[in-house]
Amino acid sequence: MNSYFKTSLAILAGVFSFASPRAYALPEVVIEIKNHLFYPQNVVVPAGKKVRLTFINFDDTPEEIDSFSLNREKVIFANSKGSIYIGPLKPGEYPFFGEFHPNSAVGKVVVKAHEEVRDAD
Repeated sequence: MNSYFKTSLAILAGVFSFASPRAYALPEVVIEIKNHLFYPQNVVVPAGKKVRLTFINFDDTPEEIDSFSLNREKVIFANSKGSIYIGPLKPGEYPFFGEFHPNSAVGKVVVKAHEEVRDAD
């Protein structure tokens, strides 16, 4: 191993040792499914960032999360959880629904500019 390579590795190791793991953590929003309803129904996420939506299904039946505008679908089995990844997205509203209960299981991802998300907290 040449000295240039060793020096480069040492610099990279130093940079990564000072970086907080949270700095690299993906924003996560948790949505619960109870009685074929989403809680909360509307979630706010920042524009331009990848986000993990974690669905926790407390019902004794599965639910399939569908969203045409997010181009996502995923079955969340009974009494379990699962995640979908969205973004980066432009500001706007992106509806989703439960395919097995489309009249009750409805929700929306509201994407806002970073400043608007901070004000909503």
